[in-house]
Amino acid sequence: MTRITWRREMTWAFSLLGLAVILGFMLQWPLVHASLKGNLTAFLDQKRQERREVQFQGVKTLDLAQAYQVWQEQQVLFVDARKAEEYQELHVQGAMNVPPETWGELASAELMKMDKSRQLVVYCSQESCDDALKLAKKLRAAGFTRVMAFTGGFRAWDEAGYPADTSR
Repeated sequence: MTRITWRREMTWAFSLLGLAVILGFMLQWPLVHASLKGNLTAFLDQKRQERREVQFQGVKTLDLAQAYQVWQEQQVLFVDARKAEEYQELHVQGAMNVPPETWGELASAELMKMDKSRQLVVYCSQESCDDALKLAKKLRAAGFTRVMAFTGGFRAWDEAGYPADTSR
């Protein structure tokens, strides 16, 4: 390869790299701008909430205080949407585990034999997890009429010191 050809190829490479960076900044400017202002976490939380409102339309959600209140009433079944290992380690006291790997066979699950009007609160690991919303949507589609998703997740429940258990 001659020296001129090498320089020409390097010039093209750097030109394409520069163009990619400029296009990246232009297309992702809201993220870049939020990051520069120190608001990236809040921006991402807002975008997650907007996406959830569209993707999980119709699924009622509960915050930590509301979830604890309905748990105290003992009229609701909590459904843990985390993996079985996490559930076995610690879960909301009285919760039933329906791990993600079983959602495909949901029709044969123990939960499906219950009264479809029973009030259910589905939760997963933490606020950024969508598994509670996904399972709540599947349960609604399967005919359950009173399904809610606790979006704070088990982490918030545990950090608040609310009743947790290792048995089931």
